[in-house]
Amino acid sequence: MSSPVRSPSTVRISARGLDTARAPLTAQPSLAPIETSQSFKHKAYTALKNAIVAMDIYRNREDIRLDERKLAQDFGISRTPVREAMAQLESEGFVRMVPRRGIYVVRKTKREVIEMITAWAALESMAARLVTENALDDDIKTLRRMFSSFLDGKVRAHLDEYSEVNIEFHQSIVRMSQNHVLIEMAENLFTHMRMIRRKTIVEQDRADR
Repeated sequence: MSSPVRSPSTVRISARGLDTARAPLTAQPSLAPIETSQSFKHKAYTALKNAIVAMDIYRNREDIRLDERKLAQDFGISRTPVREAMAQLESEGFVRMVPRRGIYVVRKTKREVIEMITAWAALESMAARLVTENALDDDIKTLRRMFSSFLDGKVRAHLDEYSEVNIEFHQSIVRMSQNHVLIEMAENLFTHMRMIRRKTIVEQDRADR
């Protein structure tokens, strides 16, 4: 995990979305207020995770600091469910708690990205074996239709769509394995890879221009 650097941006979440103590350097998604139909921890976890995933955290190297107290105030709940949500996000590799410093959004290092890709490949390899045993003909046809879109001449003009279709193709293989443990393990990896893939797409698009 990368270490915090000086002068981090402090991120606050309100009903209007994410904002920073200084001028924001990344896209700031809007969030709906927390409802009481589910546990506060679950709602806080979902809102925070969706916000982090939607942010373009790899566009710049400035650390993004989350203010637990301000988040609780913005959500209108106590700090306990926010703290619990943060603990779950830390276990999934999205944030890092630094004693006496705060909570920071995690950017994966090059080595960590390579390790995630290796793990992803191992999971998908096993999933593919299970697909050959469990998948229906209609499932295989669905994969073929998705793959054909990769060959479309408009791919370069729709890089974002290509990225999503690419990830969906691999996710479909894992889901078709019908192995729930494998699916759950792969889901967290897919979420991280989607965030990293956004950076790759932007850089490739810039290089093509």
